Amino acid sequence: MTDTSDATAVDLAEVFGELAIDLEDAAGVEPTVGTVLEFAVAAFRCTDAGIVLVGPGGRKNLRVAEVTNPVVAELYRLQIDAGSGPLIEAAEGSAPVLVDDTRAESRWPGWAERAAGRGIGTVLHHPMLTKSRTIGVLSFYSADPGAFTAYDEALAQILCQHATVAVAYARNEETLTEALEARAVVGQAIGILMERHNLTERSAFNVLRATPRTTTSSSAASPTN
Repeated sequence: MTDTSDATAVDLAEVFGELAIDLEDAAGVEPTVGTVLEFAVAAFRCTDAGIVLVGPGGRKNLRVAEVTNPVVAELYRLQIDAGSGPLIEAAEGSAPVLVDDTRAESRWPGWAERAAGRGIGTVLHHPMLTKSRTIGVLSFYSADPGAFTAYDEALAQILCQHATVAVAYARNEETLTEALEARAVVGQAIGILMERHNLTERSAFNVLRATPRTTTSSSAASPTN
């Protein structure tokens, strides 16, 4: 006879295995984020979900990546503009921030009142942590107060770990692609300068390096010798 807990563990392993495959197939940050949110709403007891990405400037550079409901984006922007709220605390810290009942929340009364007024009862913000920094926050929302159990929170942590790895990888892929594309453009510009003005490769590179990006094209036609 199979133990219920063993069966549940097998089911979860299969579910997260499917998620891993879907994330591997997602190309780019936006498709990756979309896949995570679709999975969150389908597999967890949440009404909606969202992801905010953290830029190099920390909480001063937060960007709403994607949401499943405009209300989530509204609550995100409210906190980003105010510089305060459970989202901000999760982005600045290393632990999940749970608001079990927005109607009784006293830490962020303005945000809590808005959330409750928009039909949100429970919110869980989970920081997406790499070894070096926080790259984002994955959020789960429910219309019901006290909606998330300790078991749900554990599942949310597992999903957040999957999401963190996938988003970090997608970001690095995009950065690498942008760098390679930029390098190709520079190489083309150097070739044009060398051909049109009989310059060495080093001289052509020095011309580009000394020229503001906004005027590179015009300078390529008339370099200063």
